[in-house]
Amino acid sequence: MDEGSARGEELSRDEALSLLGSASYGRVVFSHHALPAIRPVNHLVDGEHVVIRTHRGAALLGPAQDGAVVAYEADMLDPVRRRGWSVVVTGVATLVTDPAEQRRYREALPAWIGREMEHVVRISADLVTGYRIG
Repeated sequence: MDEGSARGEELSRDEALSLLGSASYGRVVFSHHALPAIRPVNHLVDGEHVVIRTHRGAALLGPAQDGAVVAYEADMLDPVRRRGWSVVVTGVATLVTDPAEQRRYREALPAWIGREMEHVVRISADLVTGYRIG
């Protein structure tokens, strides 16, 4: 390895979830019509879950209604300094249906696009992997 090469270090589960919670947005990965689909979204970390909001008609609603396994990825990378981190959470997506929970998440997680985001999706953090680079 040459002097300028970035080095990677695996993060603990707790550190990875903490870094994920510090990020404003990421990407949810799911299957749509038997093909991989990726959507950028904002999120919050609530204990052992990643929570996102989505709109009526969103492709993610089907997998969330079915309890499908999805992935969520966020990172903060500085390509000039070759430093940063990346975290991936893999788990089951479910729709939040309890009105009190929906209200709490809507208040804590404002929509980041100018559109009604009436659905709340919670992703369990069954598998958490993270790496620090640099």
